[in-house]
Amino acid sequence: MIVLPTLKYKRIFSTLLLVFVVMFLLRLLYGYTRTGSDNGDNSGGGFLESIQRKNYASEKVKMASPKGEAMPAMAAQKYEKVAYVSSRSTSFTEDEQRLHATIRQFNAIIQYQQESGNKGNRDVKLLIGVAPEKFDSAYYAVQKIGSIKSTSITKADKTNEYRKLNAARVSMEKNLASLNALTSQSGTIEERIRLHEKIAEVESQLQELGVELGNFDEENEFCTIQFSMYEGAAQRGIPFYSRVKTALEWTVKYYLMLTAGVCLAALGAWLMLKILSVVKLNN
Repeated sequence: MIVLPTLKYKRIFSTLLLVFVVMFLLRLLYGYTRTGSDNGDNSGGGFLESIQRKNYASEKVKMASPKGEAMPAMAAQKYEKVAYVSSRSTSFTEDEQRLHATIRQFNAIIQYQQESGNKGNRDVKLLIGVAPEKFDSAYYAVQKIGSIKSTSITKADKTNEYRKLNAARVSMEKNLASLNALTSQSGTIEERIRLHEKIAEVESQLQELGVELGNFDEENEFCTIQFSMYEGAAQRGIPFYSRVKTALEWTVKYYLMLTAGVCLAALGAWLMLKILSVVKLNN
């Protein structure tokens, strides 16, 4: 009569203790994985998306040869290639000097530079234009500067965009020629003013289009390296006792919430059964 209830309570206690231990171990493990994934600089790829400067390059690609030709045809492909490199440095001044020496080594150009912060908390962001044939070597060279936190490369085909710009230029030039031809015809002063305004508008659009097409010129061909480096002391691991303390606090909090929820659910179920039993008796 006494043994059975005792075994029942022991079983309940063991289950509750097991749930607590499992929750604690899972939270402790999550602390390790979360810390590992959150380290590093979050200002990596794309930090210069607002900068209007774009670099394009071209290469010959094989195409299906027309009938009767033995050799495959070659066509120029226009593309944009961007590498994103994020680094942390414990010797910021020396690493910054190494970075500029590397840029000079590959005859690259700095197209944008931003520096901020005081000593001990500095960072630098650079947009570097590199000749296509030197891109891979420069990309791997800058990865030796500081402690690399993240890297990635994006390559996008821009051939269709280049062709559309050329087609738009041809269309505008024809439109401008037609408008200039109208200047030799007679008309009212208002009509001539409107005509000259329209000619000026088309010429302005042609100039803007010429700037965009100029980025595709062979003499302006570059690939891009977006490099960011921030200053930081060597990272130290979180002490084990601190992890245990955090995991224990979290487990106690949510374990109490879980047990309270289970108790309320059990109480609600008990009340529902009592109500159903009373209804049956009345019927």
